[in-house]
Amino acid sequence: MVLDVNQRILVFLLVSIGLITLPHINHMPMTVFSFFSLLLIWRFVCVWKTNYLPNKIIILLLVIVAVVLLYTQHKGFLGRDAGTNLFVTALGLKLLEIKKERDLYLISYLAFIVASTQFLYQQSILMAGYILFVCCVLIATLVSINSQKAATVSALKTATLIIFQALPISIVLFVLFPRVEAPRWMLFNHQNTAISGLSDSLEPGSISRLGLSDELVFRVKFAGKIPPPNQRYWRGPVFSWTNGKRWTESKNLFFKKNQHKVTYTGESYQYTLMMEPQDKRWVFALDMPSLYPDSVTKNALYQLINKDNPGKRAAYKITSFSQYNTGDITKTERKDNLQLPSDPSEKIIHLVTQLQGFEAPAERFIQSVLSHFKNENFYYTLTPPLMEENPIETFLFDTRYGFCSHYATAFVYLMRVAGLPARVVAGYQGGEHNKVGGFLEVRQANAHAWAEVWLKNKGWTRFDPTAAIAPERVEQDVNIDLQIATGLVNFSPANINVSRALSWMKSAKQLWSGIDYSWQRWVINYSTVNQSKFLSSLGINNISSMVQWLVASIALITCILAWTIFKTRQTKIAEELILYQRYCKKLARAGVYKKAGETAINFSIRVQHLRPDIAEEVKKITAIYIRLRYEQNLAKEDFILLKNKVASFKA
Repeated sequence: MVLDVNQRILVFLLVSIGLITLPHINHMPMTVFSFFSLLLIWRFVCVWKTNYLPNKIIILLLVIVAVVLLYTQHKGFLGRDAGTNLFVTALGLKLLEIKKERDLYLISYLAFIVASTQFLYQQSILMAGYILFVCCVLIATLVSINSQKAATVSALKTATLIIFQALPISIVLFVLFPRVEAPRWMLFNHQNTAISGLSDSLEPGSISRLGLSDELVFRVKFAGKIPPPNQRYWRGPVFSWTNGKRWTESKNLFFKKNQHKVTYTGESYQYTLMMEPQDKRWVFALDMPSLYPDSVTKNALYQLINKDNPGKRAAYKITSFSQYNTGDITKTERKDNLQLPSDPSEKIIHLVTQLQGFEAPAERFIQSVLSHFKNENFYYTLTPPLMEENPIETFLFDTRYGFCSHYATAFVYLMRVAGLPARVVAGYQGGEHNKVGGFLEVRQANAHAWAEVWLKNKGWTRFDPTAAIAPERVEQDVNIDLQIATGLVNFSPANINVSRALSWMKSAKQLWSGIDYSWQRWVINYSTVNQSKFLSSLGINNISSMVQWLVASIALITCILAWTIFKTRQTKIAEELILYQRYCKKLARAGVYKKAGETAINFSIRVQHLRPDIAEEVKKITAIYIRLRYEQNLAKEDFILLKNKVASFKA
């Protein structure tokens, strides 16, 4: 089979498609990606072995295999994953049907669609740069198709120039064009991009598994003062019911706590919380949130809940207070937070009695329990021993090695035995300060559990039993890198001396994190609401003014680009025209005049007939002039050659 396609262009196109589809290896089923890879390799071989191209029957069988493969993997063809795999597979099948130049255009346009689907999975600045690069390579392929003589490097330069010329208009469209939220069908199977952190239940040791994860959970940008480390408690789920081992949220949330009864005192903090995509609807606000956007709600446990899709990145402006009073407790709350799975053992009763839990005031008993943890050889560790049976009693009397969840659950259990309503709160504590970007970064390794005890005239009051045994946990940042490397609990004191190399690496990491934060906040999170606020600050308050700004901006950019392009082209043409006109004047002095409207080629032919003695020189000068006038990829040597030929020409 003879194909009407240049081999070099075909190789260029196949390489471009390979680069475009490569990132999808992380999202596609391996069977589908392997099927596409097989088709791509097959087509590569057929660039030189055209007789290996499949006939119509084989292509039909491949299509059937593709349909069966796609359907079995996704049970349909709708949704993000199924749609992406369909486009990629169709692209691979279409590669085997390349026969004419027209097929190259169709494949190139389909490849652009496949490239854009990558943003449905990842929107990082690195991925954006990579997709911009592969699109540049794809445009260079189109340049090569339209200019058979264009070299690879020259085609890439032209494609880069085209992209940079298009960027200003793209930025204007991004900023001013009305934002359109993604349709719901695109979110059907979006959950696999959301991160999984804290669970909706708590068991001793469950949080310790997160201590070795540096996965980002959220970033916080404060409008003013940043709270000290020991006040950075980011509130998450609240657990009241337990079977002795597993703790879950109370089922009795039908009562509506009067939020306005909470009184706030102390320092207030205004901040923007940027959550990464989550598999839960939890918004981890600084304890205790008082003001928050309409897109979230505060439940009866004072936890913020996202009303929208949790599987996408979102930013929230929140105000929190460091001190607060939640007021009285309801009967339902008291009952839920005094619940015990069974009667406490004699050991537990003896310990509570020893710590004066049945006779001393509540706050004295609380301090006794905290002192017990501090003075009785308890240890804080990421790798506590397994406690399958009676984990609280085993922890208190046998192992005495535990993570934050062990201390929090044991503390709450002792409070309930003494008749004090108590519950466990899970969330995150601390956060690393990024000095370059001026924000806090909270990662999975910052996961933490603490306790709340209801006290008369104070309401629900936070107590962190982990701080009694390891005060550095709440007073210093977690050294996540060292903690992951060693598997041991590590902290970063503020006055620690580090080597210059480590300091440089830390600064570089924070710089990149700052760039990524700006990208996520101002580009990825540029939603309809954020666009409306930004345009309102510019005085653009309605669709009419938005359209006017959009048209005016595009018109201005178009005029500037057109002026720049035409000016550059006219500068190049002017030099060759001057030389050609000088050549025509020499012929005119010899009695041979160029007619109005006569082309350079026709004039050259006429001069050669009239003056055979100078025919060869006339032919060379005309050929060089036409090359400079109409062809691309001009070299400086061509201008010098024309200049020398005209200078030495004698009629």
